[in-house]
Amino acid sequence: MLERFLKQTTYTSTNDFKENFKIDVPENFNFAYDVVDEWAKTDPDKIALLWTNEHGEHINFTFSDIKKQSDKAASYFMSLGIGKGDKVMLILKRRYEFWFAILGLHKIGAIAIPATHLLTKKDIIYRNNAADIKAIVVADEKLIQQHVDEAMADSPSIKHRIACGKNIPEGWDSFDQGLENAMPFVRPENVNTNEDIMLLYFTSGTTGEPKMVIHNYTYPLGHIVTAKFWHNLHDKSIHLTVADTGWAKAVWGKLYGQWIVGATVFVYDHDKFNATTFLELIEKHKITSFCAPPTVYRFMIREDMSKYNLSSLEYCTTAGEALNPSVFEAFYKATGIKMMEAFGQTETMPSIITFPWLEPKPGSMGVMNPMYDMDLVTSDGRTAEDGEQGEVIIRTPNGKKPLGVFMGYYHDEELTNEVYYDNIYHTGDVAWRDEDGYCWFIGRLDDVIKSSGYRIGPFEVESALMTHPAVVECAITGVPDEIRGQVIKATIVLSADYKDKANDALVKEIQDHVKNVTAPYKYPRIVEFVDELPKTISGKIKRAEIRKK
Repeated sequence: MLERFLKQTTYTSTNDFKENFKIDVPENFNFAYDVVDEWAKTDPDKIALLWTNEHGEHINFTFSDIKKQSDKAASYFMSLGIGKGDKVMLILKRRYEFWFAILGLHKIGAIAIPATHLLTKKDIIYRNNAADIKAIVVADEKLIQQHVDEAMADSPSIKHRIACGKNIPEGWDSFDQGLENAMPFVRPENVNTNEDIMLLYFTSGTTGEPKMVIHNYTYPLGHIVTAKFWHNLHDKSIHLTVADTGWAKAVWGKLYGQWIVGATVFVYDHDKFNATTFLELIEKHKITSFCAPPTVYRFMIREDMSKYNLSSLEYCTTAGEALNPSVFEAFYKATGIKMMEAFGQTETMPSIITFPWLEPKPGSMGVMNPMYDMDLVTSDGRTAEDGEQGEVIIRTPNGKKPLGVFMGYYHDEELTNEVYYDNIYHTGDVAWRDEDGYCWFIGRLDDVIKSSGYRIGPFEVESALMTHPAVVECAITGVPDEIRGQVIKATIVLSADYKDKANDALVKEIQDHVKNVTAPYKYPRIVEFVDELPKTISGKIKRAEIRKK
């Protein structure tokens, strides 16, 4: 399958990749037809989805199964009057119905809106009206269904509420029954062009209402890079990405690139992460590839990993925050595997990557993806020198956006123009590059602190703080200061063992620790201990709220 889109599939260096990598984009590409249904033709019994849950259920879905179920989903949606351009929100956690539904929507040219189950009535009302959503498909959970019901009075665009499972509330349609009774599916004419909207994601911004990120039908092809050249997958891989389907990271690791490469996607449907359980899953199901944020790895190395047979693991990747060298080393010692980091946004695919041919540097995101024309640019428009901070940008010559870069923010030209102008996408993220071309994350442009002539990113100070045993969570912000312009403030959630030690002595100990771990000028001059940090639905810290307070 991969050879249909790439003439060259193996590379030995970043220069080799830059010079020779090219994706052939078919006209009117549709992932559901051109990848999933093609696998169903050429290798129908190949396992596409290996699904299990915390209740002991286990189902293997072949590509033939996935085609049949997505055909039924497409037919069912059409029977409800859902068609090309209609928006359908999917709140399905890690239920296997997510794959049936999203592919069914692709097959009829509708717009899929994956969403988290953590949404409340207010969140659902905003999304329904902002995107003019026509239907919602929900997991078999009373709380989610209750929030949807409460939102209906203020959601005039919603025509259908659809529930999975056996417990179907009054006024709702049954997804399972809909699939069972679906008429034979006939592919509609003119399903999509490459430039039609396929996906819409609400990003949980740390200020203001969530933005609506839209991607077109070529977006899945960009994730060839994710699966093949970050996750390093092949057609015998069994890949586990921890993300819930409500977040963009799910399609990075649970769908598009993985199935183009021909890997099996492993899904564990659960509510609460448990490191022991995941180690057992890797052993039992012989998982070969694993992707999770550094926090997950931190929990895993606290276990006695020698108790588990992890020999099936071939490759591990991480993203979302800086990887602490001690976590990297502990995991490497236990498994012999070096974790490979990457960086990206909901608006893009991975844009900075530790490629398989690179030696990882713990804490570095990797090198700029040669598929993009990328740079680090200073506030005065210069290309940043090595060691100098700059905003991560993606140039798009002649206004032609490369694969994986979003179309814009839905129905918000003004907001789109704030980040995309002069044929450049401004990510709003700040980083610096070392002499080997590796990039190191600093923070969001708005969050960078200017103190005594230094530009200090909250991310690097937070990473230093997190190496102290007293710190469970923390947020770094700038506080106005007449002499220094700003000084660094640390807002810290303490571990249980240190709750009763929140005194001046602990403040000094933490300050001295930061001075030893990173440059002394980066230490927090103000330290506040709190019970919890203000966060968005996706778990991002609301630094603006802390600053306002």
